[in-house]
Amino acid sequence: MNDSITDVNGLLVGHAQNREAGTGCTVLIVEKGAIAGVDVRGGAPGTRETDLLDPVNMVQKIHGIYLSGGSAFGLEGAGGVMRFLEERGIGFEAGPVKVPIVTGAVIFDLNIGNPSIRPDYQMGYQACLNASNNRVAEGSIGAGTGATVGKYYGISNCMKGGIGSASIVSGNLVVGALAVVNSFGDIVNPETGKIIAGTLDDKKEQFIDTNRLLTDNTLPRGNPFIQNTTLGVIATNARLSKAEAKRLSMSAHDGFARCILPSHTIYDGDTIFSLATGEVEANFNQLNA
Repeated sequence: MNDSITDVNGLLVGHAQNREAGTGCTVLIVEKGAIAGVDVRGGAPGTRETDLLDPVNMVQKIHGIYLSGGSAFGLEGAGGVMRFLEERGIGFEAGPVKVPIVTGAVIFDLNIGNPSIRPDYQMGYQACLNASNNRVAEGSIGAGTGATVGKYYGISNCMKGGIGSASIVSGNLVVGALAVVNSFGDIVNPETGKIIAGTLDDKKEQFIDTNRLLTDNTLPRGNPFIQNTTLGVIATNARLSKAEAKRLSMSAHDGFARCILPSHTIYDGDTIFSLATGEVEANFNQLNA
């Protein structure tokens, strides 16, 4: 076990990025397929194939999740993921072909590096080639390459965001998490309420406390609201239905709300996916906790 989402058996994670351009993508692959759910809470999401995760729809399992920078342009990279999986005979049986089921979402990072270079087909494919069950590399890598946090005063007073992962093991049950943090709001320690990253004052010496300024009706500078979105994936080896997987994604948003102030704004595209590989029985309330 390596305290990472890849502690869930059968899950592979890979990154690819262009550091000069300041963007990248991250792929989660489940070759055997997994029950999946999604919950979108932000008001400005950029997503792919999320409707098929609705419990009322036919397809039961997905084979990959694609997370990317580049805003809506970055969705192109999911095509590279599909090609990678198709070449390996992985997908939904559809007559003469197998169609890989790849869902995903993007963050806005076009204000970092070169906005004319975005994650594309080749980068998505490369992320798959890099995928493994090793501990997930964290920080300014993959979809977190261009992520920033705390943009109340615009990009000049923000701090670097990124990608991170962790896991919890309880008996035979494994629950892993991965997050791409690119929020408008500040990041706080939920146990203390202390801001640990976010919008800095003009001297870059202390935090301004975004939530307090909003409630005091202090207007932000420029239009910082277009530059955000935090993405998450919860993975478990538990056995879940599609409806339960969606409920798990809904519960996980409580974590965003505890750690990002404010979260789920009309200008964020905050989205959380969930994956269940179905290896063990588990108490659903325990999973939510």
